[in-house]
Amino acid sequence: MWLPLLGLIVGLLLGAIFSFSIPIVYANYLAIAVLAGLDSLLGGWRAVLEKDFDANILLSGFFVNAILAAALAWLGDMLGLDLYLAAVIAFGIRIFKNIGAIRHGIIFQHRERQARKKEQQAMHYLSKEHE
Repeated sequence: MWLPLLGLIVGLLLGAIFSFSIPIVYANYLAIAVLAGLDSLLGGWRAVLEKDFDANILLSGFFVNAILAAALAWLGDMLGLDLYLAAVIAFGIRIFKNIGAIRHGIIFQHRERQARKKEQQAMHYLSKEHE
């Protein structure tokens, strides 16, 4: 659990220290890459909460989604259309679905812990009564 947090902190520090500019022609591709990464990250977190995580699925999903979205953006550029918006919308919907599932999973786990804690307290109380 600490390794992703460490990676986030290091990435934020490096981003704050070093600055670089990306040509505007690549802005759509960068936006899609960020959304693909965020979608994969949240999908992985959801899978962890659902106890269904598979690193191969996470990595293959990231690369296939990023490549497909970039190809769609490139095709749109060649045709003079904003096809990258289709990927932005698709990733946006998936990101919000994953966030909702993560929120539900966290609340469910919290409720389960609270119920177990109350059950343990009740068992402890009953065992003290019988002494």
